[in-house]
This record gives sequence, C-alpha cells and structure tokens, in this order.
Amino acid sequence: QVQLVESGGGLVQTGGSLTLSCVVSAGIFKISTMGWYRQAPGKQRELVAIITSGGSTNYADSVKGRFTISRDNAKNTLNLQMNSLKPDDTGVYYCNARIELMTTTVGVYWGQGTQVTVSS
Repeated sequence: QVQLVESGGGLVQTGGSLTLSCVVSAGIFKISTMGWYRQAPGKQRELVAIITSGGSTNYADSVKGRFTISRDNAKNTLNLQMNSLKPDDTGVYYCNARIELMTTTVGVYWGQGTQVTVSS
C-alpha cells in the first residue's frame, strides 16, 4: 500500500521560511515524478513544483527563486524549502507522487496535506 505523509507546515510571518517534508512508503513500487501542490481557500489546487526521479525540476512562476524542491531517493523523501514567504503562499500543501511498477504507472497518490499560513 502506498502512503504519503507530509510534515512541516505552520504559521509564519511575511518574509519567513518553512521547510515541508513528505515521506513516501511505496513497498516494491518505484517512485517516479514527485511534486508539491497547494490549494488556497476558494481556489483550485495548483502546481507549486515538481521533480523527476533524475532530479529535473520545474516551478510555478509565482515561486521561482523563492522555493526549492528536492528529494532523497534513498530515503523516499521529498522536501520543499520555502523562503521569502508571502501571504499569497497561504494554503494547504499536498505532496504528490507517481508510482510505477517496471515502466507502467500504477497510480498517482496524494498526501493528506499540511497547512501553511503566512501572516502579513
């Protein structure tokens, strides 16, 4: 059974920093592309950043230069370092992972979410 567990959210002032972590339990399956998404109140869930198994990254324009996504494949861990936080960064942050068996996608899985609140 695949499980994703996030941690690291909280309340921070504008300009502050937070680091989110996500631990993936995938058993015999391979973890392919991973990512962070967020959902603000009343808005749709949006992509924040993704990282492939090889380490290639892609960021939403709104977080480029402020956020850094990374992964530790040996520990099945995904991280998001968030600096220079703004009130617009407030939302529930979700970890996402594409799980594969051999070269076939088994499914895309989500964590339960962690709240990030940036006060002005």
